[in-house]
Amino acid sequence: MFGMHAGKNPARATFWLVSAPDSLAQQSRKEPDGTGVGVFGPGGQAIVDKQPIAAYEDTQFASEARELESRTFVAHVRYASTGENSLVNTHPFEQDQRLLVHNGVLEGLDVLDARLAELGATSLVHGQTDSERMFALITVEARRNGGDVGAAIVAALTWIAQNIPVYAANIVLTTATELWALRYPETHPLYVLRRDPGGNEGSTRLEARTHRISVHSDAMGERPSVIIATQPMDSDPGWRLMGAGELLHVGEDLVVHSSAPLPPQPAHPLTLKDLSPHAARSQHPAAAPASP
Repeated sequence: MFGMHAGKNPARATFWLVSAPDSLAQQSRKEPDGTGVGVFGPGGQAIVDKQPIAAYEDTQFASEARELESRTFVAHVRYASTGENSLVNTHPFEQDQRLLVHNGVLEGLDVLDARLAELGATSLVHGQTDSERMFALITVEARRNGGDVGAAIVAALTWIAQNIPVYAANIVLTTATELWALRYPETHPLYVLRRDPGGNEGSTRLEARTHRISVHSDAMGERPSVIIATQPMDSDPGWRLMGAGELLHVGEDLVVHSSAPLPPQPAHPLTLKDLSPHAARSQHPAAAPASP
């Protein structure tokens, strides 16, 4: 999971989802259920490029770099914990010109569905995933709160924490001009970097990568940015592990605002052993036991 804010003006960045060294080509063999990138066009319209099947199974998908221009960016690799392997279940999700990616597992989806029905939000859900349902609750709360996305995240995730079982609900949510990131609870790491122009070496373009996602940007040699990722993507000493329950907001000024508005722990916490073998592998693909 990856998010980036480039500030007041659009920046150009290139994402390699499968063809770069240490990129998704090998990782997708462990996380084979989809990859995607989301940005916003000149008019603020959401643009999503995603693929629901294993990247290594699609030659064209594997050979293309995504050169994109936006102020905010999100990218994701999916290993399905809920829902079939299909385009509608692949991240990023778009609702009300916002984009969301999620890393984690929520259960009690029948309870969440009942809450969405109560709020008149079932039409926002097109697939089977916990992620899209969580996003729908955030979206309807934003509509109820005059478009205040931060308040909507707090309201939606507080309800989730109090009412359904939670393993992890790490998210990155973007609009054309703003970015939010949440680590909840402490199950999975999530890191933030306020990157100076040129990074820690100065006058250096952005070359960020993990074994999942590779990003290159010449523009980041001349301007600051804020990056959110599941692990540090380069040697910059400024990477910081977000606290459990920490909610970040980044606007066009790239000031990182931090708060801890959620309950310290979910009322119904899940551990890895509580998950089905399939869901457990989605969270720890290399370590979880195989299905019998």
